Amino acid sequence: MVVLNRIYTRTGDDGTTALGTGERRKKYDLRIASYGTVDETNAAVGLARLSTGSDAEIDAMLGRIQNDLFDLGADLAVPQREGKAERLRVMSSQVERLERDIDSLNANLAPLTSFVLPGGTAAAAYLHLARTVCRRAERIMVELAAKPDEPVSDAAIQYMNRLSDFLFVASRSTNDNGAGDVLWVPGQNR
Repeated sequence: MVVLNRIYTRTGDDGTTALGTGERRKKYDLRIASYGTVDETNAAVGLARLSTGSDAEIDAMLGRIQNDLFDLGADLAVPQREGKAERLRVMSSQVERLERDIDSLNANLAPLTSFVLPGGTAAAAYLHLARTVCRRAERIMVELAAKPDEPVSDAAIQYMNRLSDFLFVASRSTNDNGAGDVLWVPGQNR
């Protein structure tokens, strides 16, 4: 259980923050940036949910995703090390659930004939914003994983990759199953 009695601790005043292991890192460290950007993704999903409440199915999916993103942040905050007890980790079952949700929503969508511009309904626009923040988090996680001694699980990276796909499909779903999508017209304004 998490108990937060006091919000400010002053321990970060020196430009560092603690990982879940207690190790202190600079606030610009890639690991901190990775779970910080996952947190931004979660905030963007929360913003999208302000406009998805009338769609109980998508809103419930987004609620599960927000919880998963906290799991992912916890996963990244405690680097996996040999010989250490396991902490909370993102699991392949969470990735598989996202895939099932994508397939469920995508089954009702017309095939695309062009790239989609962010827009249409407010929900779609917010979901596109969440998708772009999610992609940034994924890029940072992949960069972190490429560093020696900075483990990031395959499931964590896969989760963010699928999440961006889910957010795209969900945006189309909230745009009247794609009928309200705003399509890119190449060279339209020449």
